[in-house]
Amino acid sequence: MRRTTLEHPRSLDPDPIVRPGRMCGIEQPTLTSDSGLLLRPFRNADTGTVVRAYQDPDVRFWNFRRIDDEADAARWIEHQREGWGAETVASWAIADGTTLLGRIALNNVKLTFGIAEVGYWMLPEARGRGAAVTALAIVTEWALGEVGLHRISLYHSVANAASCRVAEKAGYVLDGTARSAWPHPDGWHDMHLHGAVRTDH
Repeated sequence: MRRTTLEHPRSLDPDPIVRPGRMCGIEQPTLTSDSGLLLRPFRNADTGTVVRAYQDPDVRFWNFRRIDDEADAARWIEHQREGWGAETVASWAIADGTTLLGRIALNNVKLTFGIAEVGYWMLPEARGRGAAVTALAIVTEWALGEVGLHRISLYHSVANAASCRVAEKAGYVLDGTARSAWPHPDGWHDMHLHGAVRTDH
């Protein structure tokens, strides 16, 4: 029997939405708001605050990473830098002047397809002040505008009402609910999926 080899036509190879090098070809930018909120890359001096953040019960519950000491935090900060170089992660410290308030990041960045996921956490004393909403709006505008991504997805447990409010206030549309989609310390949670699309902005 004659064997036939099937070849995919080149037309099936997608043209990249964002060309490689768009992130790693430049230094990670510092982003600011009109209100003075600052989004900057994490620094080695942030290790103590990162440890404190990951000891907070809420941060530990909603995030799976464990950072127990400054050595863990130093490795985590280096991982953020490596993510920028690999064009898979863009992570910022949210700061008010010299005070670190939280973290926001684009994760699972896929430039070819123009997509990413966004996540964030805030230190206890920074919650309820609108900083997370402002930070999310800044990163979204940068990613969809400057970088040229097509869509940013935002997932959170349906039990995390605070994260849902942040998403909605920043203009993320609720696309639906994924049932029993992600494990948390108390079991599997249904997850809300929000999205921001370039054509929305």
